[in-house]
Amino acid sequence: MKLLRLACAGALAALMIGAPDARAQDKVLKVSLSTELQVLDPIVTRINSARVFAYLVYDTLVSMDSEGSFRPQMLDRWDVSTDRLTYTFTLRDGLAWSDGTPVTSDDCIASIERWAKRDPFGGAMMDAVAELRPVDARQFVMQLRRPFAFVIEALGRPGHQIPVMMPARLARQDAAKPVSEVVGSGPFIFQKKEWRPGDVASFVPNPRYRARPEAPDGLAGGKVVKLDRVDIVSIADQTTRSNALEAGELDWLEIAPMDYVASLRANPGIVVGKPRGMDQFLAVLNVNHADPPFNNIKVRKALQAAIVQPEIVAAVGLPDDLVTPFCGSIYMCNAPASTDAGTEALKSAGTERARQLLKESGYAGEPVVIFHSRTSALLNPIGLVVAAQLRRAGFNVQVESRDSATMQQRRLQRTGWSIVPIVSNGIDLMNPLASQLVAGNCFDTAPGWYCDPKMTDLLQRYAVTSDPGEQRTLADQIQVGFHDNVNYVIAGQFAAPGAWRSSLTGVVPFSFPVFWNITRR
Repeated sequence: MKLLRLACAGALAALMIGAPDARAQDKVLKVSLSTELQVLDPIVTRINSARVFAYLVYDTLVSMDSEGSFRPQMLDRWDVSTDRLTYTFTLRDGLAWSDGTPVTSDDCIASIERWAKRDPFGGAMMDAVAELRPVDARQFVMQLRRPFAFVIEALGRPGHQIPVMMPARLARQDAAKPVSEVVGSGPFIFQKKEWRPGDVASFVPNPRYRARPEAPDGLAGGKVVKLDRVDIVSIADQTTRSNALEAGELDWLEIAPMDYVASLRANPGIVVGKPRGMDQFLAVLNVNHADPPFNNIKVRKALQAAIVQPEIVAAVGLPDDLVTPFCGSIYMCNAPASTDAGTEALKSAGTERARQLLKESGYAGEPVVIFHSRTSALLNPIGLVVAAQLRRAGFNVQVESRDSATMQQRRLQRTGWSIVPIVSNGIDLMNPLASQLVAGNCFDTAPGWYCDPKMTDLLQRYAVTSDPGEQRTLADQIQVGFHDNVNYVIAGQFAAPGAWRSSLTGVVPFSFPVFWNITRR
């Protein structure tokens, strides 16, 4: 316990000391996430800890499985009219909120409407919706005014702003502010009264949760809880986190510290995940189009040319089998939707080209403020390398280092920053209507505030067509537009594997950790 009392103010020590017996502790899962849990509403924040929180306490109408397919979750079924304009949704029988009240169609309608105010994918869907109306307590209808090809994908999207269901009385609160209570129908209940921000957040099984009968598969299927409690423990120091896992003081790291992956792999008491394709991460630079100097497309082009991906992915410190030296696809590389369309400029990136483009841009030496997330195992090295590359190219770089959660909240402000390095899960990038890289086009709540009228037209055409060939063509054109406008800049693709104790069984593989179906040998 010495490690953790010294390094993280006793977060784990408080959990362990005085434990009644070892068997009781066997039913407690101790987890450390890569970002601090601060915001308890997955509609108003994009930070990954809120996504993990959401799938503990809330549920969704539709869920994604491990292959990227969408299945009914809270829904018993959906029916679609032959003209694709009427969707009839039927809830499973007996669903209840954690406060004991029944889940109703009115709750679901209010939840969908609240989510769509914040999420570009939801906003695109609601633009096509003429009416959402209840039929009875378990059934409601979505009537479209024009076809929208991705209704089910929208309602099942796994983040970042997740279409979770909540009671109508909460869903009708201001969508720009966190809800006043945490009431869900998911497999766990959040112990808010015991919550110590920056220390420990605890979750216990929801006795009113009704698991589906199918086997768990990604976010779909039966979410059977076999633990007494899940404790999310805040530990900022990467060495401490790794040592705590090896010592058995932690059970799970959402993301293994990059420098320790090799040693963790060599430990027979540890399992290190092997994410592939859509379960990997894409590092991107969120660029502020609303503020100088990147409100100038020519300066953005110089930024794009300054980013040398192999240097960035090398700095992450992962073994070679977990990195992709170059990726220009906004849909991930080595994934079903991968494409090289529009990537020529990225392939010729380098310092000399960036200097020339910067000289031609009229750049006057304005500060380029980079938000550097020093507490993130992923974002810390990425931010430092990006700053060095931009300085080499001639940018006047200022680095502001803060904790990850603070930086992610501050990037919602239109001024005071130029670049925020972030990482996106591949599962969030499979559909352009769900991807923050393009779906936020001209959307007032999308950090970066990029806006390209040509992209608006492409996204609208993509939303309507159900023809796979036309979808592929439009997806390629959307990627070309992304790179031409420099919405974001791709910084590299890599796996960010989780790590957990080998004594855990029933782990459900997915792009981010889920804590149902788990027991301990």
